[in-house]
Amino acid sequence: MMSLRAVARTAAPRALRAVSASPITLGRATVRATSNVLRTQLPQKAFSTSVFRAAATEIDAELSEKLSTEIGYEQDIASNEPVPATVKDFLENGPFELVDKAGEEDVVLKRTFGNEQITISFSIADLQNYEPGMFDEDPALGDEEGAQSEEDIPEDGGAPVRLNIVIEKPNKGALNIDAVAQDGSIVVDNMFYYHDSKLAHSATAEAQHASQSVYPGPPFGTLDEDLQVLMERYLEDRGINQALALFVPDYLDMKEQKEYLRWLNNIKGFVDAQ
Repeated sequence: MMSLRAVARTAAPRALRAVSASPITLGRATVRATSNVLRTQLPQKAFSTSVFRAAATEIDAELSEKLSTEIGYEQDIASNEPVPATVKDFLENGPFELVDKAGEEDVVLKRTFGNEQITISFSIADLQNYEPGMFDEDPALGDEEGAQSEEDIPEDGGAPVRLNIVIEKPNKGALNIDAVAQDGSIVVDNMFYYHDSKLAHSATAEAQHASQSVYPGPPFGTLDEDLQVLMERYLEDRGINQALALFVPDYLDMKEQKEYLRWLNNIKGFVDAQ
């Protein structure tokens, strides 16, 4: 089920922007009418400075007011929606250290497991690119058995979030797992092995190029089923489990709201600056 924050993020702000469109248009029309009068009364040099300055001042004020409205709306959402239990429990009881830098899209989880260093990274970009229902079956397929009632239609499970998982051992290279967290499950797509653990992080263009030449192994879903099960249990032992799958989308939902609010404040601060 989509949270109140997610629903508000995709619906209400757009409606507010639509409502604000007409006043801005009216402001521009007023400026044009004013400039026509001033053009007959003032030298061209005065028009090119004072009129444009007046136009910018009026539009700036309208934009600033609109930003204030949106900021207040987002603050109300944040104050009225508690931290999900999945997020609170994971942060308080989970084995991972959270690295979340304000203003950045990516979030990182880190932990030590024996002599292994485990890093899991994911991004709010997956939420922004996701459209609810995009993976639903074609409604026309159900026409033969009659129309479905609203109660029969499954609720959207939320955005699938890609996970980049790196497990390193000293002088032994690294495993790099591509996976997806969705509906409380971790689904593995591919599992790479790198002799040089630096390739797993691909921090530079050279590392990215080198990692692309490494044999990726077969798609995970084509492996022997028993082998798939054992590899999944291998990841579960390291905390890559259902709790993580539930935490990731809920935490990203919170982060997206915080980053949007920060972005609004940054834009408003710039517009208001003298």
